[in-house]
Amino acid sequence: MTPDSLSERLWRFAARVGKVVDALPDSRLGRHVAGQLVRCGTSSAPNYDEARVAESRADFIHKVRIALKEMSETCGWLRFIVIAELLRENKVAPLHVEGSELTAILAKSVKTASTRKPRPSSEQ
Repeated sequence: MTPDSLSERLWRFAARVGKVVDALPDSRLGRHVAGQLVRCGTSSAPNYDEARVAESRADFIHKVRIALKEMSETCGWLRFIVIAELLRENKVAPLHVEGSELTAILAKSVKTASTRKPRPSSEQ
């Protein structure tokens, strides 16, 4: 997967999260979950895009880890929505699957960047 295609996939995921947030019930619990989900569910895409223009490998790893943590939290809230019966599982399950796949991709990206040998600096 190219960095551009991963970015696009993350932004599309964020948009889908927004639709789930809008579908949550207007109850105390629904509003609380909506607030949490809209924050974490829409933050992986901009964090990943920021990582793509990182100033160093360490900066890249740090920013992708933030995207990973936010995606992991999003998956947790999606599971909670089903457990708390705020929405039907069939409405949330496809988004949870996508979130799990994106979590795995981001985790692999962190691992790859963390274990890759530094490039030799060019002589000038």
